[in-house]
Amino acid sequence: MPENATEVTAAGIARLAGVGRAAVSNWRRRHADFPQPVGGTAASPSFALADVEQWLRDQGKLAEVPLRERVWQEVAGHPAGAAQALVHTGCALLLVRDRPTAWLELTAASDERMADALPHAVDHVLTARLGPDTPSGTADPGRSTPPGAVGTPRAADSTTPGSTTFDSTAPGSTAPDSSPPGSTGFGSSAPGSTTSGSTAPGPAAVHPANPPVAPGVHRARAVRTPTAQALLPSVPLLRAAAQLAAGIGAGQTFEFLLGRHLDANPRQFTLTPPHLAELMADLAEPPKDTGRPAPGRPLRSVLDPAAGTGALLRAVAGPAALYAQEADAGLAALTALRLALGADGTHSSRPSPGADGAHSSAPSLAVRTGDTLRADAFARLATDTVLCHPPFNDRNWGHDELAYDPRWEYGFPARVESELAWVQHALARLRDGGTAVLLMPPAAASRRSGRRIRADLLRRGALRAVIALPAGAAPPYGIPLHLWVLRRPTPGDRPGPDLLLADTAGLVASAGEAGGKAAGGGRDRLDWPVVRAAVLDAWRDRADLPGVSRVVPVVELLDDDVDLAPARYLPRPTPGGDARGLGEVRERLAETLRLTARLTPPPATPAVPAHRPRTTVGELARGGALSLHTGNAAPGVQGPVLTEHDVLTGADPAGSPRTGAAGTPLADAAGTPFAGAAGTPLTDPAGTPLTGPEAPGSAPDDPVVLEPGDVVVPVLGGGTVVRVVGEREAGAALGRNLQLLRPDPAALDPWFLAGFLRGTANHRQASSYASTAARLDARRLHLPRMPLAEQRRYGERFRELAAFEEALRTAERLGGVLVQGMYDGLTDGTVTPA
Repeated sequence: MPENATEVTAAGIARLAGVGRAAVSNWRRRHADFPQPVGGTAASPSFALADVEQWLRDQGKLAEVPLRERVWQEVAGHPAGAAQALVHTGCALLLVRDRPTAWLELTAASDERMADALPHAVDHVLTARLGPDTPSGTADPGRSTPPGAVGTPRAADSTTPGSTTFDSTAPGSTAPDSSPPGSTGFGSSAPGSTTSGSTAPGPAAVHPANPPVAPGVHRARAVRTPTAQALLPSVPLLRAAAQLAAGIGAGQTFEFLLGRHLDANPRQFTLTPPHLAELMADLAEPPKDTGRPAPGRPLRSVLDPAAGTGALLRAVAGPAALYAQEADAGLAALTALRLALGADGTHSSRPSPGADGAHSSAPSLAVRTGDTLRADAFARLATDTVLCHPPFNDRNWGHDELAYDPRWEYGFPARVESELAWVQHALARLRDGGTAVLLMPPAAASRRSGRRIRADLLRRGALRAVIALPAGAAPPYGIPLHLWVLRRPTPGDRPGPDLLLADTAGLVASAGEAGGKAAGGGRDRLDWPVVRAAVLDAWRDRADLPGVSRVVPVVELLDDDVDLAPARYLPRPTPGGDARGLGEVRERLAETLRLTARLTPPPATPAVPAHRPRTTVGELARGGALSLHTGNAAPGVQGPVLTEHDVLTGADPAGSPRTGAAGTPLADAAGTPFAGAAGTPLTDPAGTPLTGPEAPGSAPDDPVVLEPGDVVVPVLGGGTVVRVVGEREAGAALGRNLQLLRPDPAALDPWFLAGFLRGTANHRQASSYASTAARLDARRLHLPRMPLAEQRRYGERFRELAAFEEALRTAERLGGVLVQGMYDGLTDGTVTPA
């Protein structure tokens, strides 16, 4: 694609120049030579990227466009759309990673010749990783499992008793027309062809054979080989993406671009957060002595029937055969490329490179397109594990067409019980003894229309655990979702006599009461290490933990409602615990109240209002006395993030220390954790830029990292809240909807700055008001001009007021815990009236 054809929006210009969107609007108004729009709409115009770059350079606002920004802008401005550009880019990156020598030969040619040669090379690597491309909806009656192939055994449904069926999609099977995975040359034969008599490579096969066709299933490979005509406009993009991959890796390049795409279209996708995906994969992890590859034994197989962006399959540890089905064809293609590239390197056993860098023993991967419930692409597959985040509240799941489907072993789901249809589909795709973990809405555990199915799941021992997560664990963020852990019953084995019920909401609330975080957690406040440890301990030990988990006999659950909501059987623990715990809370409250009394400000001394010369934050920024930064980090990325909620409530930044690929905290040779400087990318010890661990698009830009003495101001809300960063917050990333003022210590005292910014009149004159919210422009805030010594005198008083405010906040929290604990203790009998 010609460079000057790439267009960029105002948001993209702001990202290029490292400013806010308001600055771009000001440039358009104030500078007559600012480039004119070349597309878009009146509300969201687009501009020629080359013209914008040149204007920014002429104005001294841009020295060099970062390579990754250039690549993303070319993706966003692709004439076929960003999704199609990502598919082309993913195909090229797969070629770059698996066949670097072939890629270098291709790039030596002109754009036209490169576009002509690319389809053949791309088809070769796609076939090696994703299997041969078969026309959609066509059968392949001549396909059979070749000698030496290893299938996934499952008790046959329609064969003689005691016989075993091997599914043709199992790991280790391959099609007779698939190409040798280590092949390097393109040759004269069609891509994917091979000589007769070849055998399958064994349990770590490169790809499985296509499964038997079902009505409505797309038999074609999820990623179709693009034509030369379609690839020609993408050639400059592919060259740039390969250059970026040379620095950060092919997988990380695709992950970055996919993340930007998902972040730009948040309403189109329902994402599974990375920490939740890892927890679900851990719950389904087999015991350490089973499920691992061995000579002559197939890989562990994992299926996600509602794959979405592939987050759950990417969280699977170790080598595994991965199967995915997604209804949206475009999303299925992106997911297939994401899994094929292995962007995060989650598989612990990396494939060994073959000739020309080809991965000759990569785990099996099959991604199909189609409506899973209506047209199952893996109808004969029996897997070890099923992980699924199904769509919720889907009334159009196929109730009328699927009334006699054999998957409904536990009862025909009602029209409003689509989630129970997914539960039974997952069980139907497991081998005997296999485990499924599904994310479920809380209503599925208690709706009366599903009580008969829930009862049968309990009687037959298929449902093994129901785990309630805190609100904010996954979308929809306002409700506490559940995890259901299921196991396919093994014929002849006695059903389990009990069900594990766990509720982690109380853990988050307790952490909030003890550590200053908001009780109840929430999307920005989840302490995932605490939640993860509690859930895994409860699941592996199947033990009663007060307030966290309880093993309930099945007979106790089989009443008229069959209500499996954990909160019904696990009441939240009394705040403060027993009478002894309430006594400790009372002592802490008394100590805090004494501190509050000592910090109470002295009586105010009346004075005549002083008329001092004033300046604005904007003027100070232009003069170099301070610098302004806008937050862009979102919770869920690696490392703590100071959110708007933290600033408003006085809580500490949420999140765990930034870690490397192995999960160890990043640190320098002296053991100091890497925090990064403001405006610089965070890197691991090898210098590789860090990205979010799983959630694409969670924080695509380099975060602003807090330093002691920074002053943080919320953008929204209209309240007079300002926070001075101390040692506790240093190193955290600045969250969205926050502005950071970094004063020069030689010119401005941070506490003086923060104190005057909190003035009510100051906030009112610097805020603009919409119909539902107020927005603060920090540049319009006023400050008096004072010598540094006078600033420090005011700053010391403002610091004392901040300490008094924090003591009041702590006293309020402890007082609430004590009052509610006393009410609960008196009503449940653990505390008696004095």
